[in-house]
Amino acid sequence: MRMYDIIKKKRDGGELSTDEINYFVENYTNGKIPDYQISALLMAIYLNKMNKRETLDLTKAMVYSGDIVDLSKINGLKVDKHSTGGVGDTTTIVLGPMVAACGVPFVKMSGRGLGHTGGTLDKLESIKDFRVELSTEEFINNTNDINISICSQTANITPADKKLYALRDVTATVENISLIASSIMSKKLAIESDAIILDVKVGSGAFMKNLDDAINLGKEMVEIGTGYGRETIALVTNMDEPLGNAIGNALEVKEAIDVLKGNGPDDLHELCIKLGSILLLLAKRVKNEDEAKFLLEETIRNRSAYEKFIELVKYQDGDINYVKNPELLPKANYIIEVKSKDEGYVKALNAEEIGKCALALGAGRETMDSKIDLSAGIILNKKVDDKVEIGDILAYIHANNIDKAKEVEKKIKEIFIIGDKNKESKKLIYGIITKDEVEIF
Repeated sequence: MRMYDIIKKKRDGGELSTDEINYFVENYTNGKIPDYQISALLMAIYLNKMNKRETLDLTKAMVYSGDIVDLSKINGLKVDKHSTGGVGDTTTIVLGPMVAACGVPFVKMSGRGLGHTGGTLDKLESIKDFRVELSTEEFINNTNDINISICSQTANITPADKKLYALRDVTATVENISLIASSIMSKKLAIESDAIILDVKVGSGAFMKNLDDAINLGKEMVEIGTGYGRETIALVTNMDEPLGNAIGNALEVKEAIDVLKGNGPDDLHELCIKLGSILLLLAKRVKNEDEAKFLLEETIRNRSAYEKFIELVKYQDGDINYVKNPELLPKANYIIEVKSKDEGYVKALNAEEIGKCALALGAGRETMDSKIDLSAGIILNKKVDDKVEIGDILAYIHANNIDKAKEVEKKIKEIFIIGDKNKESKKLIYGIITKDEVEIF
């Protein structure tokens, strides 16, 4: 088999065989095929696309390029969750303890965040001494003890994806549904959970900017998961404005704790209830969604989800006092109020631009080597459809550099679009995608 022939075949619109896909993935991962040939193939795939069988084969090849995390020793049906990324997306820290408190094992291995704010691991590291590096044995034992583990991926999970993604990033071949879906799902499928919920974000602060693209991505990922024998469902959710009110690592942990204690933003609570309901159904814990919602709401009312989060922190060596007293979490030196010069209603609040402001404050990473400021970020005091008077506080900037804070203050005033009330109310959830249908709400 020759790489030249594989490139030519896809360039001319042909369908790659399972053997051809396995050949290029294995040999590129092992360093036997040069970047320039894989770059040519990626561009051919980008232009001519892959069908469902090719996409599933590519995903499988990437899964088997590295370690498979065997979770068969965990008792019960194990559930996992993945978000395609957004701004202020703290769902894992709320959702995991809620699901675990309902008696369903919640298992999640995450990567580091690259972008507006840190990822789940970075957020959890706002808690003093919280340990994200767990052995597979610890991961399994912790989950059997308390029904939840959240840790970093092992170094050798899907090495093919790491190499291919780095190349896609510099060859303008990222925006291809098959390549995106196989990249995401390979990492999920390498961890042997029984069911997966996918939160596919759409809007200004998401990778997918329009609804059709988000639906297509969701369908592709559900088909991959189903084709791999894994129960998989996707929700398509709104990321035109940040989720919740907090953007920034310690700020988001504090907000997650608020939600677990029955306070916090309604949109974050509502989304976690919906995601959790699907996970309880997939885990056969309940018979219908109403029963699932009742159980999840009960974990908030009786504080069992909050107590479960404390257990998670304790089991991963974190200081539980940071949960019991969130004022101990990292704090910025400066808190600046951003006040409105206009009155009316918030018409739009571009999530991507708010995310860039958080990044400028140091809340995220420009490169994987960047150091995150865990205390920096933004708290939104007004969101879309809220009434605003002149002088009202739109947001609070948490910063350790006063000059950057002043720059961000100007930008935030421009990002808030204030005018007449929107004719249609905003939607949080656009639809659900199962192996059988796409339902748009």
